[in-house]
Amino acid sequence: MKFYDYSVKDQKGNEISMAEYEGKVVLIVNTATGCGFTPQYKQLEEMYEKYHDKGLEIIDIPCNQFGNQAPGTDEQITEFCTLRYNTKFPQMKKADVNGENALPVYGFLKAQKGFEGFGKGPMALVMGAMNKTKGKDAASSSDIKWNFTKFVVDRSGNVIARYEPTNSMEELDRCIAGLI
Repeated sequence: MKFYDYSVKDQKGNEISMAEYEGKVVLIVNTATGCGFTPQYKQLEEMYEKYHDKGLEIIDIPCNQFGNQAPGTDEQITEFCTLRYNTKFPQMKKADVNGENALPVYGFLKAQKGFEGFGKGPMALVMGAMNKTKGKDAASSSDIKWNFTKFVVDRSGNVIARYEPTNSMEELDRCIAGLI
């Protein structure tokens, strides 16, 4: 299967086919409202405003699998994001990104771009230490490790990059700018 063969549900439960985004640069991110990385919503919205008219789409999928940091209903999550970060990109229905109930599109994304580490810096060290507590196979697994893991899909549906929450948002911006 290809990226455009998958779908996700919007907050009303309607199937949104990834084929609707064909010809666009797509950024898919699993988010949470109560996470140390939640302020990344600000930079995501800035990227959306900067590049949306040039072909960027952001698919925001709230996920409560990491530290119970996305509590509340889909409506409460949207209200938080729009009031606190003035987000305009669409949020999908809260969903799992790992495990037996994971969205199929996440299986595809993880198969295309596996986990390559948290990078450098203090937060990368913290995340790396936390990941070690999940068992010896955690680092080699392609599973999503935490909230705000991002996948970049080019205009042809190719998954070209995976950014962990600890990766630089400036680096992500440069990647997107290069595809627009």
